[in-house]
Amino acid sequence: MRLLSLIAATESGEACICDLTEPVALSQPTVSHHMKLLVDAGLITREQRGKWAYYRVADQTLQSISQAIAPPTDAPD
Repeated sequence: MRLLSLIAATESGEACICDLTEPVALSQPTVSHHMKLLVDAGLITREQRGKWAYYRVADQTLQSISQAIAPPTDAPD
């Protein structure tokens, strides 16, 4: 969730893998592994640009998940 949050909080809506290692205090291979899992789960997208990979949150997927887990609007108090 922290990686998703970091990406979503960027002004451009995307983050390079090189920008994600320091905030989570993990090595690049470890962050890359977690990013691969998020890509495989459909939560983020990946674009290779030269040496670096850039990631974006898959907004449609997150909206679908949010709707699926949201409590019904007609739920009794």
